[in-house]
Amino acid sequence: MKILIVEDEHGITNFLQQGLQEEGYTVTTADNGNAGLEMAAQEKPDLILLDWMLPGTSGIDVCRQLRESGAGMPILFLTAKDTVQETIEGLRAGANDYIKKPFSFEELLERIKVQLRSAAVTEEVKLGHFVIYPSAHKVTKNGTEIYLTQREFELLHYLIKNRGRVCTRKDIINDVWDIHFDYDTSVIDVFMNTIRKKMGLTKDDELIKTVRGVGYIIEN
Repeated sequence: MKILIVEDEHGITNFLQQGLQEEGYTVTTADNGNAGLEMAAQEKPDLILLDWMLPGTSGIDVCRQLRESGAGMPILFLTAKDTVQETIEGLRAGANDYIKKPFSFEELLERIKVQLRSAAVTEEVKLGHFVIYPSAHKVTKNGTEIYLTQREFELLHYLIKNRGRVCTRKDIINDVWDIHFDYDTSVIDVFMNTIRKKMGLTKDDELIKTVRGVGYIIEN
């Protein structure tokens, strides 16, 4: 699971990044609103921890713009604001939850888990005749389940989450395999061949396209 932290207090960012990485999350960070919007578009995180008071574009405006763009990941505000009116303003902007500074890491972690569970239960992705259920790691075609191993499912889900963007083999090795050193990326092609075979697709099928010498893309 990928979490984006948008926070301009570097001490808080470092504390959260270290704690979340120890819990097994992949963490990226931004220290202002504009950078947060760019990172959200590039990284497509599963959840965003968003400071209310940010330089440049405020956290409230970041949240509004993300929702207006169709982004559906949970957003959790980190804020010193706690009046009823401010809470309502944050929720109306599209936030799922908020936690008041200073906070305990244990409470924040539980709130993150609740939001991720809730998002997973409701999430369902359609891809042509296929339906993907991320929380159950399940793929069906016309109602019939197609069995994919965990790694195969993670690879397919990664391409879907990055729909419209070419995913290079290096990106996939880094983000799906979590390998950040030189590695034989031909293993990805082996996995893709297996996924296509199980789904009844060919290399020429338009659903999952091969970008020769680069990687793969799901365009629609």
